[in-house]
Amino acid sequence: MSSIPYNFHQAMAIMRQLRAPGGCPWDAEQTHESLKRYLLEECYEVIEAIDSGDDALLKEELGDLLLQPLFHAAIAEERGAFTIEDIIKTLCEKLVRRHPHVFGSEEILTSDQQVTNWEKIKKKEKGHTRTSALSGVPPHLPALLKAQKITEKASRIGFDWEHVDQVYAKVLEELKEFEESMTSGNQVEMEAELGDLLFSIANLGRFLSISPEEALRKTIARFISRFNYIERELCNQNISIVDASIDQMEALWNLAKKQESGK
Repeated sequence: MSSIPYNFHQAMAIMRQLRAPGGCPWDAEQTHESLKRYLLEECYEVIEAIDSGDDALLKEELGDLLLQPLFHAAIAEERGAFTIEDIIKTLCEKLVRRHPHVFGSEEILTSDQQVTNWEKIKKKEKGHTRTSALSGVPPHLPALLKAQKITEKASRIGFDWEHVDQVYAKVLEELKEFEESMTSGNQVEMEAELGDLLFSIANLGRFLSISPEEALRKTIARFISRFNYIERELCNQNISIVDASIDQMEALWNLAKKQESGK
């Protein structure tokens, strides 16, 4: 099997065979709806592979991600809705339309100009179906990523700060308001003020060209790595983590940080 020179069309043929009578019962049972969770999972596994720097793993995970469009195309084809060829045709047409500086005579010199032009073309294509400048942000995005997308859209129509110092001052203002809500002890108020603080921090990240979602994801990974170090070191010392003191864990935490920085 591994010696067969597989290509894209053969991959689609395999997908069709898996769903055909006599194929795989699990594959045949899947629907657009049932596959939603796998699409999300595969996206995150691709991100993990990118972070690992392992090309072999990235190749494998991109293949798993590619399976999802093939799966959905097969299901849609069975319904007579569209085919994988229709998907590719639609994509190619969109790429050509939205890059008139590459496939036409329009002149665009910077990536910022391209983003602005892309949005202008996109708006024209969509007609008047979107009534707000903030429309078009997928509702199921992770909250920090969604905050970034929302503030990007607001910025494009001029609703934005002029300087990063103003954005940072807003973060400090929201932090103070959150502190005041903690004093009040009102849970609803604290939740609202914490949300405002997180939103302002996400906006600061956007202003600095730092993805808040990516920044937090990497911080979580560092936390897990350092915590695992604490667990291993305590185990080596025959100390249960539930019996370890906060001072012991803090000392090991700092050692883990030093190892990361190489200092």
